[in-house]
Amino acid sequence: MSDDTQRHVVFGASGGIGQALARELAAQGKRVRAVNRSGKADLPDGVEVVRADATDPASAREACQSATVVYNCANAPYAEWATKFPPMMDGLIEAAGAAGARLIFADNLYCYGPVNGPITEDLPYRPAGAKGRVRAEMAERLMAAHQSGKVRAAIGRASDYYGPGVVNSFTGADMFRNLLAGKQVMWTGSLDMPHSLTYIEDFARGLMTLGERDEALGQAWHIPCAEALTGRQFLKLAFELAGRPVKIGAYKRLMLTLASPFMPIAREVIEMLYEFEAPFVVDGGKFTRAFGPRPATLHREALRRTLAWYGAAI
Repeated sequence: MSDDTQRHVVFGASGGIGQALARELAAQGKRVRAVNRSGKADLPDGVEVVRADATDPASAREACQSATVVYNCANAPYAEWATKFPPMMDGLIEAAGAAGARLIFADNLYCYGPVNGPITEDLPYRPAGAKGRVRAEMAERLMAAHQSGKVRAAIGRASDYYGPGVVNSFTGADMFRNLLAGKQVMWTGSLDMPHSLTYIEDFARGLMTLGERDEALGQAWHIPCAEALTGRQFLKLAFELAGRPVKIGAYKRLMLTLASPFMPIAREVIEMLYEFEAPFVVDGGKFTRAFGPRPATLHREALRRTLAWYGAAI
């Protein structure tokens, strides 16, 4: 099927993942329909932007009309995951299935919970808290729908991500704006544990691959990322590239626990703190073996692009 007859529909086009994916698809000459609840997005000319709600079956179905591939990149605030995410997934399963389109889910690694060793796709789901349980439930719903023939689907997973357009992330606006302002930047947990970070454009390209390859369907895939760095290494490199004096600190468990009665976000962070108190290293070998080498963007170059984007946005 030629690119002229394919339509790629991206839900969550206002978020970091959705924007990066829509831009990458457009750059590759694909027909792109970007979907969000406002019907507005800063995307390249030629990208169709429509208003729809993934939790509304009729709205989602209309947005998916004539789709070849549907990408679920929709997000919600932490506190709303349990109520928003399951109906989003159900709505997109129905809509993509009705259109005869593939459904690719942009997921994270919360479903696995704490791990001992590299994070691979064959690990059991052992979520550490409510957010991980929601993620595991969504993945299970999607794979059950694939097995039943309701929709053809695959899951692409990334670690904590950063890059141009990524604002609401652990490595997002607060980190880079403070850094460029010469202020102290706070890491979470230990500064000296290796932690995989995914550059958003690498994740977008990986999701595109899953949408194009039959052998991707019915499985979860970890999108390869650059070498894991410690928080200290990552932040020192970022400060070096920005030409700013290094000022780093860390939010430890005790500090977050004491702050949690007054700061709801601190309570949310504590649930995921295990990722930053021990090595958290993603293994993307399965993806590479299946689809060939796709070198990830090195952190130096990824940070250079990210800092340039924030510098222009401030």
